[in-house]
Amino acid sequence: MNLPESFILQLQGLVPTEWEALVDAITSTEPSVAVRVNDARAATVPNGARQVPWCNQGFYLNDRPAFTFDPDWHAGRYYVQDASSMFISHVIKHFIHEPVRYLDLCAAPGGKTTAALQALPAGSLVVANEIVPPRARVLADNIIRWGNPHCVVTSNAPAHFGKLTHFFDVIATDVPCSGEGMMRKDDEAVAQWSPQLVDQCAERQRGILSDAWNALRPGGLLIYSTCTYNRQENEEIADFIVNELGATSLEVPIEPSWNIHPAIGSDCHCYRFMPHRVDGEGLFMAAFRKDGNAPRQDIRIKGKNTKKCDEIGKIWLANPDCFTIEQQGDLYIATPVEWRNEIAALQASLNVLHAGVELATVMGRKTMPHPALAMSSARANEAFPVCEVDYPTGLRYLRGESIAVDGPRGYVLIAHEGAVLGFANNLGNRANNLYPKSQRILSTHLPDEKPQVL
Repeated sequence: MNLPESFILQLQGLVPTEWEALVDAITSTEPSVAVRVNDARAATVPNGARQVPWCNQGFYLNDRPAFTFDPDWHAGRYYVQDASSMFISHVIKHFIHEPVRYLDLCAAPGGKTTAALQALPAGSLVVANEIVPPRARVLADNIIRWGNPHCVVTSNAPAHFGKLTHFFDVIATDVPCSGEGMMRKDDEAVAQWSPQLVDQCAERQRGILSDAWNALRPGGLLIYSTCTYNRQENEEIADFIVNELGATSLEVPIEPSWNIHPAIGSDCHCYRFMPHRVDGEGLFMAAFRKDGNAPRQDIRIKGKNTKKCDEIGKIWLANPDCFTIEQQGDLYIATPVEWRNEIAALQASLNVLHAGVELATVMGRKTMPHPALAMSSARANEAFPVCEVDYPTGLRYLRGESIAVDGPRGYVLIAHEGAVLGFANNLGNRANNLYPKSQRILSTHLPDEKPQVL
């Protein structure tokens, strides 16, 4: 790998005594592979796996298996995430101790959102946003796969959130950046880099923060992160947040053994992850408290005149009293009771792709369970029969093929080794596959053995 000469000169000025080690790590070492297990699904890793120091649910793998062919991944039992990025779990747990309204402003593909859902106090509402529609759809698929019903997925520009005055207690901004921290594993990050790109990204980052700032209540928490090294997109933006937007830099407790590099040329508390120091990719993160103190905006929305689906909720949800169930178009959707007004307000002002739990699709007189219900932790375990399948049959199901199962007729859950994959309509001699098209395995070269991750 040949790094741009101007990039190397930048590193020499950034870390004068460490730049050679950093360049060597970028050009000559292999990226680590890590997963964060979904403890809500009782997922564990093999004995002896090495834990990510700053994340209790994060673990390093010895090699990179073909995750696409692992039913456990499709079942949302773990998320493949760079270890450095898992630091957001540590930041959240340090500062947040009661349920909050949380916005992940630049959320795709969903690693930091699922980490937030895992780290936040139970009952928090998480809004995950992605402006680019195809990436937003991937984000929604990953959120549905993770299974937490307290999440809303939107596809909007940051300025749209700025109109929601003081709506959020926490805003996380993993902003688009020049991607220097991804150079070790992404040749495109090397090919596209230029000093001009750095300047363009820094300007865009200031715009994103300014556009969304009004949505954070005074006293609220801002988490800022990039996957790049330069000061323009990191410390200079941190100084902008303090000096121009009106915030206080917050210190995050860390262990010396984690080997995280501090801020460079700034009085702000900043946390730099560099691959010659840590087992992970390049990352920058900092936390801020918005100046002032005010409660979040109270939301009251008049209920819609929609048809209720209480009977389905009583049968299909583990705790139906915790949800409000409404018909929206041809969908029955269950949203958490405590956040009903907030979710309605978001639906009234934003492009919402997913909210709560999609229970069912209405097709004339027929009601078909929605694929998202299969993956939701809110689903009642006894609502549908579970049909266990072997590994080859599980892969055929994940490819969208018809399969044969041993079970009662009607809607059943397909599972492999206890991990639920989705719905099928069992007709007896065959089962119609209801696995979503957007999530299907496309490869025709299927392995004989299951990758061993969990």
